[in-house]
Amino acid sequence: MQSTASLADRTAGAPAALVLRGLGKRFGETEVLRGIDLEVRGGEVVCIIGPSGSGKSTLLRCIAFLETPSFGVVEIMGEKVSFEAERGGRRQVPRARLHEIRRNLGMVFQQFNLWPHMSALGNVSEALTTVLRLPAKEAHARAMTQLDKVGLAARAGYYPSELSGGQQQRVAIARALALDPKIMLFDEPTSSLDPELTGEVLSVMRALAADGMTMIVVSHEIGFAASVGSNIVFLDHGRILLEGAPQEVFRKPRHARLDQFLDTYLDRSAAMLI
Repeated sequence: MQSTASLADRTAGAPAALVLRGLGKRFGETEVLRGIDLEVRGGEVVCIIGPSGSGKSTLLRCIAFLETPSFGVVEIMGEKVSFEAERGGRRQVPRARLHEIRRNLGMVFQQFNLWPHMSALGNVSEALTTVLRLPAKEAHARAMTQLDKVGLAARAGYYPSELSGGQQQRVAIARALALDPKIMLFDEPTSSLDPELTGEVLSVMRALAADGMTMIVVSHEIGFAASVGSNIVFLDHGRILLEGAPQEVFRKPRHARLDQFLDTYLDRSAAMLI
């Protein structure tokens, strides 16, 4: 596993893969995100932690344009999109442009969302044939490469019902990787898994980090964040309360709000930090 220090050295001069400026999101009168500023450099692993309801998943969905930000700027691989509140409604960004920018992103959700009627190979290759229009033979070859990367080449012909939860999530990771994204987004990918299966998914994510994949990870796996993350973002009530390298954010004495949050997860990997 690559150390946080060496990862920081590797990414120090890298260009920004993602920039957020003043990003906000409202649902009706409820303000879920409040002026988020964040910069993620190529090769960084940014881990977003925080209590339930703090806006973590909404932030990730706004980055992926699965939710439309109410205001602010999202810049992905140098492509900037501004969202401005205007009289009479928000300025709409052309859907085709958002679609093209989203091609830089791969996303893995809490739920695996695999097609039950398709094998692992079919789940990974489907987007390659329908989105990228690759010939079936080429799509299958690329899909097999990704299944091998997540340790499931031998399970290529298995259907989701024949796979464990951890294996299904690894298929979902392979599916996202198959489209060759520049940034991988993970929204609590282990939240529905038991500890043993959680370990196999985190192992795949550690390998991706070591290979230099730019990753933004929303997770309650504090041990993973502390050991793999190059930058920790602690979100609370829709704002970034703390941001920095793990050794800075988690060092004692800690911020009182972070200590309160960590106390909630003492039965999980946060124990190593207490």
